[in-house]
Amino acid sequence: MFAVMGITGNVGGAVADTLLQHGEQVRGIVRDLSKAQAWQGRGVEVVPSNYDDLLIEAFRGVEGVFIMIPPNMVPEPGFPDSVARIAAIKKAIIAAKPPRAVFLSSWGAEQPSGLGLITPNRILEQELADTGVPGAFLRPAWFMENLVYSLSGARSSGNYFSFYQPLKRPYAMVATKDVGVIGAQTLLQSWHRNRFIEISGPASYSSEDAAAALAAATGRPVTAVAVPREQWVDTLAQNGMPGDRSGAYIEMVDSLNSGWIHFGVPGTEQAKGGIDLIPTVTALAEKSE
Repeated sequence: MFAVMGITGNVGGAVADTLLQHGEQVRGIVRDLSKAQAWQGRGVEVVPSNYDDLLIEAFRGVEGVFIMIPPNMVPEPGFPDSVARIAAIKKAIIAAKPPRAVFLSSWGAEQPSGLGLITPNRILEQELADTGVPGAFLRPAWFMENLVYSLSGARSSGNYFSFYQPLKRPYAMVATKDVGVIGAQTLLQSWHRNRFIEISGPASYSSEDAAAALAAATGRPVTAVAVPREQWVDTLAQNGMPGDRSGAYIEMVDSLNSGWIHFGVPGTEQAKGGIDLIPTVTALAEKSE
């Protein structure tokens, strides 16, 4: 039996699906039971927990746990929601003492500052690396599925407005399914010390490559357009991110563009997925139609 958090999402769902394909039993930990009915139909034991003491029992009697915290694109200063969830997870791990744990973190989490939205992942690593339970911290690259937010604009205007610059510079990207598969494969292994695993896709991709993927997915020409740095706050506000809450996102993008967030950190393992960008974006476009 393996306990999986985030089973109703992309990464956690891929972890659970991979474990089931390997013939393993899965306990899905969810905040909303109504969203997990399909998993129950596949034989998953579904238990509720909203980052509370129910986590302790959910983590007991298993061979391993997959742990994540939900992303927050518009966090309050100091990331209080994430900090509280990490504290609840740490309490549950120390109390339940599962044999091993795989954590969804992020590339860049080793950096002490300048991380913006990635900061909660650094806090997670710092807080959960000393529980006494062997941990594997997954540090995936930029999720290919983030391009779903650019599909509407690509369809209507033929443009992909990008904050990731210069437009020709390639960045590591990865499909969430690949992250989940690697997370499940890691859970099925045994180890005794903390591990840090960088996960990327089969290639690196630039903003121009992203525009080409959007073009293939929408069936129309799409051009990558660099959003000027001085227009970022207003552009984000026009797309629903309040100006007083966009600082964390902007700090993260600045660090990606500068190379402060990067792959190849000493002491990390490397894992590569096999899913390419174009089929990932095409699947997103088909679902959104």
